[in-house]
Amino acid sequence: MTDRAKPLALVTGVGPGTGAAVVRRFAEAGYRVAMLARDAARLAALEQEIADTIAVPCDVSDPAALERAVADMGFPKVVVHNAVGGAFGTFMNIAPETLRKNFDINTMALFHLARLTSPAMVEAGEGALIVTGNTSAQRGKAAFAGFAPTKAAQRILAESLARDLGPKGVHVAYLVIDAAIDVPWQRELQPDKPDDFFISPTSIAAEVFHLAHQPRDAWSFLAEIRPFHEPW
Repeated sequence: MTDRAKPLALVTGVGPGTGAAVVRRFAEAGYRVAMLARDAARLAALEQEIADTIAVPCDVSDPAALERAVADMGFPKVVVHNAVGGAFGTFMNIAPETLRKNFDINTMALFHLARLTSPAMVEAGEGALIVTGNTSAQRGKAAFAGFAPTKAAQRILAESLARDLGPKGVHVAYLVIDAAIDVPWQRELQPDKPDDFFISPTSIAAEVFHLAHQPRDAWSFLAEIRPFHEPW
């Protein structure tokens, strides 16, 4: 059972890396946290591990499922859209359906989340919507043709939301993560890299939490984080 007196945070894309770290950071700070992802078994395990969390199995690319998930838990004070659809390949190698699916996860899910959750935030006069992105939102490399267009659209949508919702008291921010995240599959891809080559999910979660709690007289929209030696 969760303490319904606590403020609610909703986090999409709760996997073993960034998503789980964000959940832990908000739970430690006194939130109850609704965790959205497709892997029901992983969410159930996290629900047992982290107090005041709610497992909500959901495919965020399905608007009806997303609407049911939000309706079942009540309206959050903070939303973190961390779910991501990715693919590597040139425009000739990537199936059109892959690009469309990634657009549904990265961009349309943000669109629907904002429509479902921001009205209550506006009514309350406070709230935050934080989106995790990466450098694909800012540049289109050849092998990212099935991914970068959707992240760029996501960033522009977030900016539109920020300009609309900011004057109404709701903070929208977009966090560009310019780094390889320290998760097992990244380590396997780059086994010779030192520890400080990677960015830790815990550090990402700390910045997400910071953005969600900036003072009203100093809001960021576009924020970037990277390891100290990352070329950029």
